[in-house]
Amino acid sequence: MSAGLFGLLDDVAAIAKLAAASVDDVGAAAGRATTKAAGVVVDDTAVTPQYVHGLAAERELPIVKQIAIGSIRNKLLIILPAALLLSEFLPGLLPIILMVGGTFLAYEGAHKVWHLFSRHDDHDVPVAEISPEAERQMVAGAIRTDLILSAEIMVIALDEVAEESFWARLAILVVVAVAITIAVYGVVALIVKMDDAGLSLAQRPSALAQRIGGGLVAFMPRLLSIISIVGTVAMLWVGGHILLVNVHEVGWWDAPYEWVHGIEHDISHEVHGVLGSTLAWLANTGISAVIGLVVGSVVVAIVRVLPFTGDKDPIERYDDGEPAAH
Repeated sequence: MSAGLFGLLDDVAAIAKLAAASVDDVGAAAGRATTKAAGVVVDDTAVTPQYVHGLAAERELPIVKQIAIGSIRNKLLIILPAALLLSEFLPGLLPIILMVGGTFLAYEGAHKVWHLFSRHDDHDVPVAEISPEAERQMVAGAIRTDLILSAEIMVIALDEVAEESFWARLAILVVVAVAITIAVYGVVALIVKMDDAGLSLAQRPSALAQRIGGGLVAFMPRLLSIISIVGTVAMLWVGGHILLVNVHEVGWWDAPYEWVHGIEHDISHEVHGVLGSTLAWLANTGISAVIGLVVGSVVVAIVRVLPFTGDKDPIERYDDGEPAAH
């Protein structure tokens, strides 16, 4: 009896160790997949604050919450099932879909670069009271934009774990979806309330609090500009890198990938240690960003001459801080 009990306990312990190892593997793979999608995550974080900019302070967090709920639904109920079915039955399409997503990222980044140099006047958006119906339309527009960005994030993450089993892919992508949504919209919530915190501090009698509060209020526009610039660079880099790697993967054109890989190898060979690795990564990143800018600029030029696009490109709906519903 005791021998059987101890044997059972040994089996339970072995299962517990296996489960712990599986959790560690899922966590590690989810971390790698999330890192691969970092460029789109930065873009997602940069986009959302513009939907609540200029609204009454008490409506900012409720709107961010509604968009976050819509985002997690996008990822878990729409994108995740479609991505898993695709990876299970048509895995050969993944590189093609990644290249489509990479081209769209390059387009977004190039369009923002064009918009930056063509913009002449920036006007502050006044605080506005909007109707419940207008608010619902605004949230719906933000969730539609999030669907595109979330699809890019999930497909990039899926590509990183494509060799895992079906259930491992499911677990990893659920972790990625939840973690990225919490991270993105947690940061967004902090960003949109930072100016309110600054105003609150500026109204206190303490001179130190007033200086800190005034500094926060003054820094907010710069922070949003920094996030937007980082997001643009990240889109060009990630989009260009996706195109560079996957054009090679499908065997369409090997020369660009081999050229960049050769540059990385030469730098690592000539400069040893961490510095060499860093310089090699910077070379790959810089070339990928240039590729993204070139490809994206071509797409921008094509889109602008198409007869059905109208006077504004679709992406301008949030470049100007104006959601599509408006």
